[in-house]
Amino acid sequence: MPVIPLLAMIRKDLLLFFSDRRSVIVSFVVPIAIGAFFGSIFSGPGSNAEPAKIAIAVIDQDASLISKAIVAGLQSDRNLKVATPTEAEARDAVKRGRTAVGVIIPKDFGDAAGKAFFGDGAKPDVNLVYDPSRNTELAMVRGIMTQHIMEAVSREMFGGAMGKQYVEKSLPGIKASKTIPDAQKQVLVQMLRSIQTVYNQPAASGASPRPQGLTMPYHVHEEAMTAGSNIAYNGYAHSFAGMGIQFLLFAMANLGIEMLLERQRGLWKRLRSAPVSRFTLLTGKAASGSILSFLILAVCFAFAMVVFKVRIQGSVVGFLGVCVACSMMASSFGLLVAALGNSPATARGVTTLAVLMMVMLGGAWVPTFIFPAWLQQFTLIVPVRWAVDGLDATTWRGVGLTGALAPIGVLLGFAAAFGALAANRFKWEEA
Repeated sequence: MPVIPLLAMIRKDLLLFFSDRRSVIVSFVVPIAIGAFFGSIFSGPGSNAEPAKIAIAVIDQDASLISKAIVAGLQSDRNLKVATPTEAEARDAVKRGRTAVGVIIPKDFGDAAGKAFFGDGAKPDVNLVYDPSRNTELAMVRGIMTQHIMEAVSREMFGGAMGKQYVEKSLPGIKASKTIPDAQKQVLVQMLRSIQTVYNQPAASGASPRPQGLTMPYHVHEEAMTAGSNIAYNGYAHSFAGMGIQFLLFAMANLGIEMLLERQRGLWKRLRSAPVSRFTLLTGKAASGSILSFLILAVCFAFAMVVFKVRIQGSVVGFLGVCVACSMMASSFGLLVAALGNSPATARGVTTLAVLMMVMLGGAWVPTFIFPAWLQQFTLIVPVRWAVDGLDATTWRGVGLTGALAPIGVLLGFAAAFGALAANRFKWEEA
């Protein structure tokens, strides 16, 4: 293969690309801006910013010891930002999207909850009004409330004045109940008499009172698995990987559309008359596209390293290998656009949709764990998924070269498949 014509074609493509100011801005500046935006959102606990809390409103219509304890527990929870407006104000705040969930504790909730805790009383309702666009936060609030309600009700039932009065009133009713089975009745009576014994025991002099009731029987120790115990997760590494890949694919799709325009002008027909093989012509386009793609990734990560302290915590060789393989895949994708496109106008619309689908399914926008199980498996046939996973592995995850080998191999496989199909289907003359 003649080297001089190949280098001349690569030089020509690079000069044309950098002479177009709009292409340069879209390919280099836009992914940096969007990557910085997404990184600030998904930066995780390693960020210096205070983590966001779920805004809820609590309306206590009961005002009993139990309901007040529930409100106090919710207010002390580090995951919640609790307001106590009126019910009308809470409903309006949820409707306008300012509050995720409104919790309404109805009148007589404490008394009904105490009766339902030991006996066969009807369980009271806790009413939740919520923003339907924030279902995830609703599920979190529901789980947090379960903890605080159980703690408040059990604490009062096992150690409070209300619990003592209820036990004294409940024993005769349970003994006379016709609906409770005898075996269960006997167990309940024994349990309530044991609780009575606890109530009647005098407190030891000088002993500090201990909280009674059910509590969480464990503590949670959280450890983020990153490149090291002292290395915090940097969400900018993932966001810059995703946005860099997205826009290098757009740049290479645009390169393919430019090839369609050149074919319309008859340029490829004239090039065929030169003493240069078809293989050399397509290789020159693929090489120039790979260089541009690599530059886009390099500039994005260089900015992230300087401004947002992104680091290659894993294998540097693996990181470069993933970047090179991803660049070759994107370049061959551009050739495929030129080979399969009938006209620049139709190719532009189809490739835009294809690129957006690939980056969405590949986890460049949002993590793939939120996808359904079947869709998570389907994304394994999307090249962007392998590129993002490879860059994540070699940056914030701190995985060695072994973590990059599979993504490199798969991306090179996609590059070979795209390139072979493009060479086989490429039309050298306008129909």
